[in-house]
Amino acid sequence: MEHRQASQHVSDFDSVEAAVEDPDRTVLQMEGVTKDYGRELAVDELSLSVKDGELLTLLGPSGCGKTTTLRLLAGLERPTAGSIRIAGETVTGGGKDGFRQPDQRDVGIVFQNYALFPHLSVAENVAFGLTDRDDDETKQRVDDLLELVDLTDHHDKMPSNLSGGQQQRVALARSLAPEPDVLLLDEPFSNLDIRLRVEMREEVRRILKRAGVTAVSVTHDQEEALSISDRVAVMHDGTIEQIGDPATVFQNPESRFVASFLGQASFLSGQITDGGVETALGTFPLNRLNGSLTSYDGAAVDILVRPDDLRATPAAQATADGTVVHRQYNGPSFVYRVNLDGGDVVHCMHNHVETFAADESVEVDLVADHELAWYPAE
Repeated sequence: MEHRQASQHVSDFDSVEAAVEDPDRTVLQMEGVTKDYGRELAVDELSLSVKDGELLTLLGPSGCGKTTTLRLLAGLERPTAGSIRIAGETVTGGGKDGFRQPDQRDVGIVFQNYALFPHLSVAENVAFGLTDRDDDETKQRVDDLLELVDLTDHHDKMPSNLSGGQQQRVALARSLAPEPDVLLLDEPFSNLDIRLRVEMREEVRRILKRAGVTAVSVTHDQEEALSISDRVAVMHDGTIEQIGDPATVFQNPESRFVASFLGQASFLSGQITDGGVETALGTFPLNRLNGSLTSYDGAAVDILVRPDDLRATPAAQATADGTVVHRQYNGPSFVYRVNLDGGDVVHCMHNHVETFAADESVEVDLVADHELAWYPAE
């Protein structure tokens, strides 16, 4: 693998634009990739592309195929069909022909458990993959990367003397050292406590962007995916249900599965009429829903509403829309589950000082100031 000059210092990473060679260049391409294990179809004709310097996250529940996809990219699994190209070169065309082993691909991997060598120091771990450089080049590259990941003072320490977050940064530096075309991250934050997990998400994104590396991450944690990614690909049953920037995927989910998987989703039954959309919470103008509804007159729809889209207020039973049946305390807020008189179940988020009792009658108002996603009624 050709490498950049070893004299390239961390200061070269100060600008993301400078680090990314060509943001329009496709570095990773998967076309019709399938992987089956006999009767089990783990990945089903999956196609996607990743641009230079982009961070794409594969998000989905256990068993959706995201980890298998990562292993296919790494060369740890052979696809049953389809092709994978990395930096313009085909690394697999399916079957045995044209398949490149993991060590023949310009791919770095950060494993879930970091997989540091316990008998090697921090510097020795980072230098492990630098087999094509002389001692001076290797030392310079290691020093640059330790500065990039803010571990300069830990050069000679052993992994056992580091915190979980520090071990993760060593693993990241080691994977970046050979300057791979694509970096793969397998559930990179799952071994960290909640506080450190949030901190390290920000840190890892900063490091990847300063290095200008193209990366694919895998997680089942929606908050993680939404917070660190340039784009998110939501997977289900071996396929990609939706791919796009985090805000678009969250606010305009294209399927019920995506809507239900991202955030706390409720569905409000509605009927489209000339006057708008009739629901148990009143009639709303059609422009409150996304997309064109002019051809759906008379159709039954389910409207996606999240807890922050709704607000409950105490009401007499005669004028109430429903009854509080459960509340979940989240520290800064309560999320109340409300059974509406029409049969729907919705959730309302309130500040922690606003409390409702179980079985309390409430009115529920739609307070969302954005368009709402909707789906044909099931």
